Formats: sequence, structure tokens, C-alpha cells
Amino acid sequence: QVQLVESGGGLVQAGGSLRLSCEASGRAFRTILMGWFRQAPGKEREFVSALTKEGDNTRYADSVKGRFTISRDNAKNTVYLQMNSLKPEDTAVYYCAASLRATTFTMGGLSLYDYWGQGTQVTVSS
Repeated sequence: QVQLVESGGGLVQAGGSLRLSCEASGRAFRTILMGWFRQAPGKEREFVSALTKEGDNTRYADSVKGRFTISRDNAKNTVYLQMNSLKPEDTAVYYCAASLRATTFTMGGLSLYDYWGQGTQVTVSS
């Protein structure tokens, strides 16, 4: 079992920045591929970003490339999502997720994630 706790969401004006954090427990963090997803009202949950166990490979959704940066600190069992130049369309509940099965080539696949956090709300005002 892996437990995930997100933090760092909030209300920000368009153009602003937020940093989300997700602390994991219950399993050696270095063995887990980590990702971020989001779900806006009335929409399906969608992939945002992911990175491999050692943090040497990352992937981003086209909609956030160049604005968001994912990173991890294996010593702190924590993954981060730095979000810059935020837009109103980034408004959503953001979920941290852990995968024991995804690889560098499949880490964008929602169905491959085994554990999920409770989500943190990000609201971007125009």
C-alpha cells in the first residue's frame, strides 16, 4: 500500500504560480513512478505530468509544457509540481498518483496508476 497526501493548492490570479507537493508513505519511494493528474468540473480526469523512479525521465501534457515542472526528492519521499504562468483553464482538482507498473513509455496512462491522493483544488482567476 502507498499513501499519498497532496498540499499546496489554492486560489491564484492568472499568470501566477503555485507549487504542489505530494508526500508518499508505505513503500520505498524510489520504487514508485509518480504522476500528477487533474480533473475539472464536468470533465474526465486527465494526465498532467509524470516522472520516473529516479527522476531522469519526465513527461508533460501538451497543455502544460513549458509552464509546469515536475520533480521529486527521494530523500523526502515527495514529488512536486511547480506551476507557472497559470491560466483559468488550469482550474481543477489536482491528484498525485503512484504507479508500480508504468514505464517511461507508458507513464501517461491513467489506468496504470495504482494509488491516488485525495486531491487538492487549484483555482485560477482571470
